[in-house]
Amino acid sequence: MKLYFAPHACSLAPHIVLRELRLPFELIRVDNHSKRTAEGGDFRDINPKGYVAALRLENGEVLTEGPAILQYLADLRPQAGLAPANGSWQRLRLQEMLNFISAELHAGSAPLFQSDLPEAARAMFQARLGKRLDWLDRVLRERDYLLGDAFSVADAYLYTVLGWLPRFAIDLAGWPRLRAFHARVDGRDAVRQALRAEADSAPV
Repeated sequence: MKLYFAPHACSLAPHIVLRELRLPFELIRVDNHSKRTAEGGDFRDINPKGYVAALRLENGEVLTEGPAILQYLADLRPQAGLAPANGSWQRLRLQEMLNFISAELHAGSAPLFQSDLPEAARAMFQARLGKRLDWLDRVLRERDYLLGDAFSVADAYLYTVLGWLPRFAIDLAGWPRLRAFHARVDGRDAVRQALRAEADSAPV
């Protein structure tokens, strides 16, 4: 498998999961501006949507969209327990959480990456994001991870998005359980390995 990624992007979540599962894969860096890959091609030939992550499978198929990639990877090694079994109620809860992170946190924070965003609009998006963080902080009141006591692919995704918040001048100190969650996930070996590999990758 090949994972196409960009540093500090949402592709960090499947990268972490690949390492958690100890699956063999090749890491291919993408320049988000030029859309060139470290292989020398145009990333849009791999994913016409033009954004990471993209996972090229051994059969040549390309899978895109983080929640789909995360569940695909988890199901390759179900014994690792990174996703509940397909068809179970808990799997629906996982999908519910993945959709929440994707729609409310990931997409909800996207406008904040714009440096020319008017201050009134920036304040509105920050406030909306804060309400979503309030809910997640309550979710973590009696559990270490989003689905309970065990790490799942949803936690890899949430960790990735929470990592963007300092860029938006949002301090997790206001959400102590989320801050503790982020520190907890940050200490995992697979997370450390993924961050190190992305930092060491050569620019395209």
